[in-house]
Amino acid sequence: MSEPLRVVIGEDDVLLREGIARLLIEAGHEVVAQAGDADDFLRKALAHRPDVTVVDVQMPPRKDDDGLVAALALRRERPETGVLVLSQFYEESYALDLIGDRAEGVGYLLKERIGDVAAFVAAVERVAAGGSALDPEVVGRMLGRRRADGPLDALSAREREVLAAMAEGLSNRGIAEALVISQAGVEKHVTSIFGKLGLGATPTEHRRVLAVLQFVRDARR
Repeated sequence: MSEPLRVVIGEDDVLLREGIARLLIEAGHEVVAQAGDADDFLRKALAHRPDVTVVDVQMPPRKDDDGLVAALALRRERPETGVLVLSQFYEESYALDLIGDRAEGVGYLLKERIGDVAAFVAAVERVAAGGSALDPEVVGRMLGRRRADGPLDALSAREREVLAAMAEGLSNRGIAEALVISQAGVEKHVTSIFGKLGLGATPTEHRRVLAVLQFVRDARR
């Protein structure tokens, strides 16, 4: 991204919190605040008005889903702020609650993904820009329980694979590499997906995000 992002981090593990901060700083971004509990995270996120936040699901004071609750509160209060939630374990309901009816500027990743530094930083940047970033395991589980009579039923098997990759936040080039198909082929599938889901061009809404939201809604039913 052309301008450094302003980031607030919420993570009670000091070493992990410092590690995330270092990765983002080395990527050229500014960590404006860090917090070790959910209440402090929410206070600092509201006060500093960052471009994006990175927060753990399980944080003090209860060490339950306090971080997720704080993230949901932040999305209500500051919908323009990107929120990337990290979780130690897979929990589909967390991702669904976080996304709700608005897939813009939100991400849900397992902590193990931080090890892929380039992908993690790219996810933070994508969420800050209003995109989405869902963990591949979460997407896989959602695909596995897709309704047979849902709105995605019109999509071909390949188109569902492309949409799943879009939900992970991959670009057309990234999708092409992941699925071992040409970029032109990806563009053709994406255009077909938009058409089948009735997502016409609009000046105010990002069709990729709307397609992901449709994908999530189908999994929620």
